[in-house]
Amino acid sequence: MGARNKLDGIPAPFTRAVEEVKRAAARPELEIGEMPPPQRIAPWAHAMTADVVVGEAELGTGRFILLHDPAGHDAWNGTFRCVTFARAEIEQEMATDPLITQVGWSWLTDALGDASAEYANAAGSITVVRSEGFGAMADDEGDAQIEVRASWTPHGDLEPHATAWMELLGKLAGLPPLAPGVVPLTRRRAIR
Repeated sequence: MGARNKLDGIPAPFTRAVEEVKRAAARPELEIGEMPPPQRIAPWAHAMTADVVVGEAELGTGRFILLHDPAGHDAWNGTFRCVTFARAEIEQEMATDPLITQVGWSWLTDALGDASAEYANAAGSITVVRSEGFGAMADDEGDAQIEVRASWTPHGDLEPHATAWMELLGKLAGLPPLAPGVVPLTRRRAIR
């Protein structure tokens, strides 16, 4: 059964969860949108996108997907699952640090903790890619990226989980933390 997009028959817990996710306030550098959710992973799904944009530069990108199976899922140990993807450019020196993958994972778990997002069964991978030009491309600047792919079973309100994902994007893109008491402005864009 694929993910349903019709309003008829949507389980109330899923409707409530999507409303909670949409309440999460984005940093001003994030451009938030929605995308079609995956069709075969769970009976119900909601998907968001975000780009980290400062000035004219896009510093990172990501997706947040909320899955719901009212019957439960053994691997999730629950009826909901949060799935995220986040990618950003990083400095070449960071890419060579042998601890960068562990640091990348801690950015996710710290963001969940800072948002007071209760969760279980976290799983994921951190990928770091470096490229350097040779031959006719030797003068091109090298680049490096870090990519986080993760999922976890959320407990309680879903807003902190979306907030944590947005904070993860900011950390990956090298944005400074928001000062205490600063309320971020929410910017949304249309579905692509």
